[in-house]
Amino acid sequence: MDISIIGSGYVGLVTGACFADVGHNVICVDNDEGKIKTLQAGRIPIYEPGLEEIVHRNVSAHRLHFSSSIREGVEKSQIVFIAVPTPPQSNGDVDLSFIEKVSREIADILTDYRVIVDKSTVPVKTGERVAETIKRYNRHGAKFDVVSNPEFLREGCAIRDLMHPDRIVIGAQSQHAVDLMKKVYEPFMAPVLVTGINSAELIKHAANSFLALKISYINAISAICDASGADVEKVADGIGMDRRIGRQFLNAGIGYGGSCFPKDVAAFIHISEQLGVPFTLLKEVQRINAGQKERFLKLIRDTLWVLREKKIAVWGLTFKPNTDDVRSSVAIELVDAMLREGAHVSVYDPKGMEKARELKAIADAKFAASALEAVDGAEALVIATEWNEFANVDFAAVKQRMTTPIVFDGRNLLNPETMGELGFHYHSIGRASVIPR
Repeated sequence: MDISIIGSGYVGLVTGACFADVGHNVICVDNDEGKIKTLQAGRIPIYEPGLEEIVHRNVSAHRLHFSSSIREGVEKSQIVFIAVPTPPQSNGDVDLSFIEKVSREIADILTDYRVIVDKSTVPVKTGERVAETIKRYNRHGAKFDVVSNPEFLREGCAIRDLMHPDRIVIGAQSQHAVDLMKKVYEPFMAPVLVTGINSAELIKHAANSFLALKISYINAISAICDASGADVEKVADGIGMDRRIGRQFLNAGIGYGGSCFPKDVAAFIHISEQLGVPFTLLKEVQRINAGQKERFLKLIRDTLWVLREKKIAVWGLTFKPNTDDVRSSVAIELVDAMLREGAHVSVYDPKGMEKARELKAIADAKFAASALEAVDGAEALVIATEWNEFANVDFAAVKQRMTTPIVFDGRNLLNPETMGELGFHYHSIGRASVIPR
């Protein structure tokens, strides 16, 4: 099929590349001409495992193209996906101006039938507004259908999530649109759930908020484990063995971050309040998440006593491993907080260094070339992102390079007994600290 993706950011680029890889003809459109030129030159502006190979393969096969022209995308496609940003606003609502602008541009171009698919994460009833906008500015009176098709991609494993999805949600009012969407997704061999547009939009926010709730739940349990001497990892294992619950997203740590969970939880709270059904449970999810970072900072302060002039190494800047995304990263917030208290912070991340250097909040940090370089002379090491690279570092060499062998593991990445045997003062989340004699 002929498909265009308007918006070549994280969701748009991954979606377009994977659609091309199963045989569709795809045009990825973006109004950032610099980004389009970068893509046309064969360079990928984001890091996602496997993405570069898929893009190059499908560009070479002439199934994947890049353009800065929405007109080209709309005129050459049967189905037009909208995957533009929906940034958060201070009141928890999301900025839908990009969606509205693209909808107007599409309406002005339409001369015959198209399916317009909202792929961006949007508040419920946005599809109705998109349809109203296209109808209002549709100069040629062309027929169209609006569809909601939420994405469920996890950064770091987005290719696998898209190529082997748990489910495909199609929210539509027209059977013809449903049939065309099923044809798009036919190569993916996944269960298809057909709903109304409003239900499809609500599914995305409800799913992400529930996963955030699971994370905050186990983080609240970790505080009880700290107070009682229990081991949060064993507690999570025991909970997760219940098939009704499952072990995923029950990993205690310093809280969730990134471009999805914080924004989507805040948006769902705002949506529920606008509908007159306040979702107060999600406010507690937010409170627990913010409190987890503060608990971890308190642990660092209580152990080191004074942070001013202390040299602290931080491993990890991205909000999760296998991505270069530092948006709303708890790791960045930790570095910022320690810098504000006068600490000398040396940081390292396998993929996030370039984007982190652009952040004013941590401009005073020292950016190390390796994990070992970061700990040279450090009085403490903070693990803020659970990259596999960090679990496989030679910790005997780490200890030799550090001034004092103190580790704060914000992701429970390491084994406490092993760290104790190596002579480290080891602190983690919801597990007993190890203090060598």
